[in-house]
Amino acid sequence: MEETVPGKTLLRGDAVLGIVCPMANEADRAVAFCKAVLEQCPGFKRVTFFAVFDRANRDSSLDLMRALERTEPRLHVVWAPEDRCVVDAYLRGYHEALDAGCDWILEIDAGFSHQPADIPQFFDAMEQGLDCVFASRFIGHFENSSLKRRFISWGGTLLTNLLLGTRQTDMTSGFELFSRQALSAVLARGIQSKAHFFQTEIKAYCRKLHFVEVPITYRSASPRLGFSAIKDAFRQLGRLFFLHLRGQL
Repeated sequence: MEETVPGKTLLRGDAVLGIVCPMANEADRAVAFCKAVLEQCPGFKRVTFFAVFDRANRDSSLDLMRALERTEPRLHVVWAPEDRCVVDAYLRGYHEALDAGCDWILEIDAGFSHQPADIPQFFDAMEQGLDCVFASRFIGHFENSSLKRRFISWGGTLLTNLLLGTRQTDMTSGFELFSRQALSAVLARGIQSKAHFFQTEIKAYCRKLHFVEVPITYRSASPRLGFSAIKDAFRQLGRLFFLHLRGQL
């Protein structure tokens, strides 16, 4: 990104918070997770939990969340049958939050792989006038995650920092908080990744912004990375590397 996006200093009481959370096949954990997240978000001017579902969901999660939506005004269930990949679900959630006028947008994965109890530290950091706050498992903790997956995450972070001049300790994780201005600027660049690398692509676009990392506890393994996801990661990393060489990142 050629220019930094000025951080807008807001306190929680003046901010509208949007929570973006794609969901699929969570069963009753979907409701429990939504409630647990909302419990960690008091004091805002307004809070909306955007639960994004698409055709990947094949259990009762969508129906359960729609039932909760009728009694929980902070919940908005988004049905996105047009989604082609997991990245589309996140992008749909981002745009829903921006269209709703949210000042801060928190992205979090469902299923308790990310812990709701870790959320308040993101808000504490953002109140210092930052553009974004990123989670790091490497300054935090991995639990129930294989050594292989930790090595892939560590290697991906090392390679990305080396090639792109980024400086984060965890370039492959999700769970992040953006100011409206920062997220709008990132999306304007266009997210080209079609798999898990999109998290790294977003962080690369934020390299010149004002941000901090906060420690989180990550408690379950992600789905296995397939060959197509790995191929996409290397292709996108190469594209970003050449943008970096040309001074366009």
